[in-house]
Amino acid sequence: MLECDKQTIMKRVSIPKRDLRILGPLFSQSSNILAREKAMVVNLEFIKAIVTAEEVFVLDPLNQAVLPFVDQLRQQLPLKSPSAIQESHHTDQRERHGTSAETSPGEWLLDPEAAEGLQLELPFEFRVLEIALEVSCNYMDSDVAELEREAYPALDKLAKNVSTKNLENVRSLKRNLTCLLARVQKVRDELENLLNNDRDMAELYLTRKYLQSQLLEASITSRRQSALAITTSSSRINSHRFSIATIITNVSADENDVEDLEMLLEAYFIQIDGTRNKILSIREYIEDTEDYVNIQLDSRRNAIIQLQLTVTIFYFIVALLMYIEGMLGMNIQISIYSVNGLFLPVVGSLVTGSLLLFFAMLGYARWKGLLGT
Repeated sequence: MLECDKQTIMKRVSIPKRDLRILGPLFSQSSNILAREKAMVVNLEFIKAIVTAEEVFVLDPLNQAVLPFVDQLRQQLPLKSPSAIQESHHTDQRERHGTSAETSPGEWLLDPEAAEGLQLELPFEFRVLEIALEVSCNYMDSDVAELEREAYPALDKLAKNVSTKNLENVRSLKRNLTCLLARVQKVRDELENLLNNDRDMAELYLTRKYLQSQLLEASITSRRQSALAITTSSSRINSHRFSIATIITNVSADENDVEDLEMLLEAYFIQIDGTRNKILSIREYIEDTEDYVNIQLDSRRNAIIQLQLTVTIFYFIVALLMYIEGMLGMNIQISIYSVNGLFLPVVGSLVTGSLLLFFAMLGYARWKGLLGT
């Protein structure tokens, strides 16, 4: 555990101050994989780390979400003591350069078997990046799986019963889905941008740049010593210069070789794209359920309108009867008032005429398509 201020970290890993802001809480929801001269800034979900060619700094390693990433680092990248790191560093230099402890500076020999072994194994920074991508992708996959377990039953329940509680559950699921899709989309866009830019991928080869700087320093030292070695034969000097030039040319020729990183990023791009497709399928299911619910609501609304139209026709008939009753109840002396036994026939004819008019209006409304068949 280290506690350092910003200036100490900037000097140790050689990154600008703005990169430390990316790892801060203000950009906690962003996803970035940035290449610098001697370091790589990784900001993936909860994983915030600074990776160099030899070490990795993890922000807030005791966080519960970050612990799986730290455990993977400990399992796949065993921790070394400072003395072991220094000894391993010098040993790696001697193995890479094909020299022994007794070899004088400037005697560089290329070992094909060692070079082939170095090419088969990913550099340190890519192993850390692979662990970070694996942990973040698995974390988002687990979130999507949990969302699927909650979404489909809730949507099916809403399709069967449209209630306030079910609508609230679906609204909460839709909000979580939108946030999760935004997180996945940020990681996917970052990987896609890297895959579309070979120059940015080449800048992520920190070990390669470290070897180039070491070879450049070694070549300068060798030339100085060759110039001072007067007793050395000219053929041996030319041989040293030719071997140094050959190594530098081989390393420089690999600057545009980003096949290893491209394969690594493509693998996790396919995984994160599959996670995004799962989220999109859930969103499509939600949209289909919403369409089905809207159809149900429209059907109920139409039924209510039909009922309202039927009641309106009934009210019209009743109002017509009340109007006729009011006319007959006026205090005006007419001859029919003196006729006995006329009450029941008049009332019966009015009721029968009202019913006939009611059914006639319903038939007309049905014929015009205003009422269901």
